[in-house]
Amino acid sequence: MTKGQRQNKDGLHKSRYAGILLVIILAMLFTQACGDKEKTASTGAEDSATASSVGKGPTTLNYGYIGTSKLNFPGGAEGWGFYKGIIQEELKKYGITDVKLTAFPNGPDLSESLISGRLDVGSLGDTPAILSRSVGAKTRYITQGSTNSIGYLIGKKDGPKTLEELKGKTVSTQKGSFHHRYLAGLLKENNITDVKIVHMLRVDAEAAIARGEIDAMTNTDVFALKQIDQGYPLIDDATKHPNLLGTSATVVSEDYLSQLADFPKIWNEIRLKALNDLKANPDEYYEFLAELNNSTPELMQKVSPISFIKEVPFTDDGIKLLEGTKQFLVDEKLAEKDFDLNDWILE
Repeated sequence: MTKGQRQNKDGLHKSRYAGILLVIILAMLFTQACGDKEKTASTGAEDSATASSVGKGPTTLNYGYIGTSKLNFPGGAEGWGFYKGIIQEELKKYGITDVKLTAFPNGPDLSESLISGRLDVGSLGDTPAILSRSVGAKTRYITQGSTNSIGYLIGKKDGPKTLEELKGKTVSTQKGSFHHRYLAGLLKENNITDVKIVHMLRVDAEAAIARGEIDAMTNTDVFALKQIDQGYPLIDDATKHPNLLGTSATVVSEDYLSQLADFPKIWNEIRLKALNDLKANPDEYYEFLAELNNSTPELMQKVSPISFIKEVPFTDDGIKLLEGTKQFLVDEKLAEKDFDLNDWILE
């Protein structure tokens, strides 16, 4: 082999070697690129899934409560949370950017709006919530924020002063509310049957009793204490009958839960945050309540102490009161039908 042939052969080997190296390098680069692409696609998919998860949930919360204040807020931890904006800000983390509050004069009216779908969540007394569930309302009970709702029985001036004196008289109450349950339970315990019970909202009843058109009425909290200060006789109140105390109920529609299954957990965590803020600012809270109820901070501290607000969604004592109320409503044929509380409560 000549020198030229050897050089040509060596050059051919080098060319082939360089070609093989190029193929290997290109293959490695392609593999790496594919890996990076898959990684990017995977990360993008995860980010997209997270965004999609938030995006699929509701963006609006329609919340109902019992109240007549011009401030348009309820009391308690929920009211404070809305008033300070704590609840609204926390809900934004879950894609809920529009929170609408609606006040109702009583529980039955609020329940009707829940059933019709105009509300997503409502806070009301246990009696109307139970009655609503007994007729098939598709709600779940997620928070029992208080267990110390006191019913008062107020007589007209120069009218009945004892339960016995109510016989043959006319008493107003808000039918379907915890007022009604308190009155019905009180009359049954004392075997008083010949009393005419009529339905009136608080404002109407206060005007009627002032005119002497009714003999007695049920009332609550600061409104009852104002009447007593004005000279209306206190016939009875639920503090003498612990089994007749009312409890609160926050219920959510099953339709809303189908859109945001974690809502009970989310709600109770936010509520606790609002309660902790409330406890850190007690003077400001009682001033807030006073403005809500056209009263004084001192009186609100007496009738609605912070200690009445529960830190946990449910307590054993609260569930016991709830069970007693439900059974009474069923036994007295006030509830349409019985149901299992365990199928209703969602913890």
